Amino acid sequence: QVQLVESGGRLVQAGGSLRLSCAASGRTFSSYAMGWFRQAPGKERELVARISWSGEIYYADSVKGRFTISRDNAKNTVYLQMNSLKPEDTALYYCAAGYGSSPFAVYEYGYWGQGTQVTVSS
Repeated sequence: QVQLVESGGRLVQAGGSLRLSCAASGRTFSSYAMGWFRQAPGKERELVARISWSGEIYYADSVKGRFTISRDNAKNTVYLQMNSLKPEDTALYYCAAGYGSSPFAVYEYGYWGQGTQVTVSS
């Protein structure tokens, strides 16, 4: 029903910025909450930002004030603008489409992209 493809990940120096994009296909895109997760080697997958169908936004404390999530329903695309990047932000970043209005846990997301690698050098 929903297919997701992330792009924009690359190597960047600490303090730099990146914008990740997630292109979605599917006729019900606007009805899904969209989340950005990240997973570093040896660590659990972490929800970093989520925007619900109603526009309610969540950010993890570790990225609050630095990252901005947005969506463009006309383009079927969700974005993650990442500023002031830190080495701790290095991870594989996934976008996901979630169930309900405000999903939080991994199990509440039913559709996942393949991931895009973000590497922040010091």
